[in-house]
Amino acid sequence: MDRLQAMQSFVRVADAGSFAGAARQLNLSPAAVTRAVAALEIRIGAQLFVRTTRFVKLTEAGARYLEDCRRILAQVAEAEASAGGSHATPTGSLVVTASVLFGQLYVMPILLEYLDHHPSVTGRALFLDRVVHLVEEGIDVAVRIGHLPDSSHAAIRIGQVRRVIVGSPAYLAAHGVPDRPEALKRHRIIAATSAWTSLDWRFGERDKQTTAVVPQLFCNSNRAVLDAALAGWGLTRLLSYHVASDLAEGRLVRVLADHEEEPLPVHVLHAEGRRASAKVRAFVDLVVARLRSNPSLH
Repeated sequence: MDRLQAMQSFVRVADAGSFAGAARQLNLSPAAVTRAVAALEIRIGAQLFVRTTRFVKLTEAGARYLEDCRRILAQVAEAEASAGGSHATPTGSLVVTASVLFGQLYVMPILLEYLDHHPSVTGRALFLDRVVHLVEEGIDVAVRIGHLPDSSHAAIRIGQVRRVIVGSPAYLAAHGVPDRPEALKRHRIIAATSAWTSLDWRFGERDKQTTAVVPQLFCNSNRAVLDAALAGWGLTRLLSYHVASDLAEGRLVRVLADHEEEPLPVHVLHAEGRRASAKVRAFVDLVVARLRSNPSLH
């Protein structure tokens, strides 16, 4: 068995948690898989697994080597796919992620347009209000709002959004318009209960200040928060893209605009970098073009 096949056997054992399970997946005998892993251990001079009668567990050296093997095998597969032409035409499955409301409002129409033009691709939309790990969760492309940590992912900035405080014209007519952040304490506040929500609302791009709000209504989704504000129940703070159409059509009014924080960047991310497959390159090109032209993200 050559070295690449031995690496593949090693990866399968790590994923399956047993030599027998890996052997079934590879259509080989357990003895052949055992010999392949043993040969790797001799070659690199380190034990890759701790073996008992009950389990197979990676050693520390095995865990490090596993990541290298995955990368090498992926590069080999990519080279073969490129030579065979699959990098020239979008094919396969494309997994795209974004936050729930942003994905529904902005990413889904782009994904549908993309699939119309590339019928050989199967799309999967994963809209979640949490940060997902692109590699571990099998994500091809992500749209992220906020400042990015350092990473190896390719990131393309396509716009920005702000945290804005809004209320309906009827509510503001009945309760007045707050002229400074402290005035929010005299208003009914609607807040979301997501993991990212804080009741310490920050203000100011240069002169930073924080105002603690005491909501009378909590909702577990941004859509519900928005609906309550549209109904005239109180003031709320959402990202500007949440309320762009309602502000444009006069259903909501923006308040305390002079006190807002600096905007949050919006990026398109993908893990494949310059070696991206055709399906990823085509979608990234489309989503970047469409989102950059969207006035709600300026």
